Amino acid sequence: MPGRGESLTRGRAPCLSPPEELVREWEREDEEFRELRRRSADWEFIEEQPPHVRAALLYFIERGDRYVAARIAGLTVDEFDELRRRANIPVVV
Repeated sequence: MPGRGESLTRGRAPCLSPPEELVREWEREDEEFRELRRRSADWEFIEEQPPHVRAALLYFIERGDRYVAARIAGLTVDEFDELRRRANIPVVV
């Protein structure tokens, strides 16, 4: 245990929050990417899917996280990527 006035993070860089303008830029990019995924998606194909697969595709459109979406769908990431391609949803980075 550190003594009086000593830091628990001694020897490590302090955890700093990113500047607000950087956070706003990331939020703006996230919304731009989300909108691109929405516009590109084949909504008819998505609506035809079983509920858990449809939920996974919708999650991916909103969040862009292939790994969580694959788990929702009960698929591997490779299997989910094939489904995502068939649904015409791009991966935006």
